[in-house]
Amino acid sequence: MPEPRVSIGLVNPKSPTNVGAVLRASGCFQAEAVFYTGERYDRAERFHTDTQNRAQAIPLQRVANLIEAVPPTTKVVCVDLVDGAVPLTLFEHPAEALYIFGPEDGTISQDIIDRADDVVYIPANGCLNLAATVNVVLYDRMSKTEHDLANNDQILAIRDRNNRVRVKS
Repeated sequence: MPEPRVSIGLVNPKSPTNVGAVLRASGCFQAEAVFYTGERYDRAERFHTDTQNRAQAIPLQRVANLIEAVPPTTKVVCVDLVDGAVPLTLFEHPAEALYIFGPEDGTISQDIIDRADDVVYIPANGCLNLAATVNVVLYDRMSKTEHDLANNDQILAIRDRNNRVRVKS
């Protein structure tokens, strides 16, 4: 299997609901893999939260160290409320990236921040939860790159089968 161009790293995620939503975001915005550390998710995994079964197509792998999972050409981008971080609105995404997100009840450790190529934060009035943060970052990446997703065929392909609403021309 080729190395992923875009992957997600989760530091000791606590909530199985958030991990399921991260898998869904990864599928929607074309991240190829999700890595996580810690044991909390493993204990909570029995609560099936991957509602679109994205784990069948997107590898979800526990690793001892997120940095060691990074191929040499991949940039490490930490996303957290860290003093000195760059606002996501001003950030230029690298071609190959591992986006690392902290736990719901903590932050990314200093040694990972020190290893990062970039550290960004989402300017907001408050702290977003883990899954929301992953969605915003992956959407921002997609919106700043050339893509063919902005067309009516895409809407027809992904909308719910019960959705037959249309905009009058």
